[in-house]
Amino acid sequence: MDRTNPATGESLDPVPDDSEEDVDAALDRAVETFEEWKDVPIRKRQELIANAGEVLRENDDEYAELMTREMGKPIASSYAEVEKCAWVCDYYAERAAEHLQDERIGGESHAETYVTYEPLGPILAVMPWNFPFWQVFRFAAPHVTAGNVGLLKHASNVPGCAQAIQEVFEEAGFPEGAFQSLVVGSDRAEEVIEDDRVVAVTLTGSEAAGRSVAETAGRNLEKSVLELGGSDPFVVLDDADLDSAAETGALARTINSGQSCIAAKRFVVHASVYDEFVEKFVAEMDALAVGDPTDEDTDFGPQAREDLLEDVHEQVQDTLDAGATLELGGEPMDREGFWYPPTVLTDVPRDSRAATEEVFGPAAAVFEVEDDEEAVEVANDHHLGLGASVWTDDLDRGERLAHRLDAGMTFVNQLTKSDPRLPFGGVKDSGYGRELSRHGIREFVNRKTVWVQAAGASEDDVDVVTE
Repeated sequence: MDRTNPATGESLDPVPDDSEEDVDAALDRAVETFEEWKDVPIRKRQELIANAGEVLRENDDEYAELMTREMGKPIASSYAEVEKCAWVCDYYAERAAEHLQDERIGGESHAETYVTYEPLGPILAVMPWNFPFWQVFRFAAPHVTAGNVGLLKHASNVPGCAQAIQEVFEEAGFPEGAFQSLVVGSDRAEEVIEDDRVVAVTLTGSEAAGRSVAETAGRNLEKSVLELGGSDPFVVLDDADLDSAAETGALARTINSGQSCIAAKRFVVHASVYDEFVEKFVAEMDALAVGDPTDEDTDFGPQAREDLLEDVHEQVQDTLDAGATLELGGEPMDREGFWYPPTVLTDVPRDSRAATEEVFGPAAAVFEVEDDEEAVEVANDHHLGLGASVWTDDLDRGERLAHRLDAGMTFVNQLTKSDPRLPFGGVKDSGYGRELSRHGIREFVNRKTVWVQAAGASEDDVDVVTE
């Protein structure tokens, strides 16, 4: 696979693709490993995922620099991503057994009845480039610890990260085949999903990719979890702390150089504070340090690929053509690499591209509303429903609105974020299923009902209606 440093446009050494024979051998290895791995006591599996966290921390320089080199993430963010991956390993090292313990359910007096959570087998994870370590570890940490084995089909522009992640598991002491990276293009993912040796699939990516994976998985009766796009509303009410909202809003829009599914993308602002918020927000966006992503003082790096930069610019220009006003940015930056500046659009028409599509880059669309009712209407006027954020000094008011927003995750006076302790996922076209927490680790297990009673006990109570 060819690689390009997005900060400079320079080519990196290519990474060889896996052949069909390589993939076939990996699938065989996954099946063989699962037969033993599923019976390893969960306490031992927890020890190994804790080891993975230690490997991440011990090699954070290598992994952070690799992420920055392959996809342009500012180095400080890359270090934070490595640490977050270690955190999710810590979390499941501590809590996996608790989350998967048998659930006793009262039934007949003569029988013991309970639900047990058993692993399914080899699971394919189709993962994106924007958080090249974190997206993978939030899949792998719970599901490999649960007794499944993982297969990774990573994005084509981060093959070095894919290989490094497999090495983390190997160095942590996991058996060969417990986690494997398949260095293959997207055109070969469907055949892997269709393979009988794969029992389930999860994807983090675009809505189009999610529909394709869901169709293939459904046709093969495979369980799937989809974490797709987002166009998260950031609602600023008339009693909000505007300094805090503007500062956090700029971070929420430009984290990872704007390339995040849970970035704040649509800013819905009460009319009485609209002008003041826009002024503060534009100032915060303009103050971000744009520059060399290997510099620890850099806040904002390049877009990961040239085509992504072109897509964002086209959406911005089409929205301006539709009648929006440009407050900041709006043109690719004149430097080597793939650079698009922090951009703010106001007077955004409700039917324009910045209002109706996911803008996967650092362009914020700002909308003015008259009251809470209109704020909810504008916030919910989208086919995506991943996260949402509400800003107000009245916490009861904020919580009421949080319940009315169509999203899988709602935050009051906080940006939308992922946390190993809390379930992560969306509604509407943002996908289905949940990652992380107790809810996430139970997505890829067999919730098996077990009924145990002595032979001949209470035979008169046999229920002749069996279904």
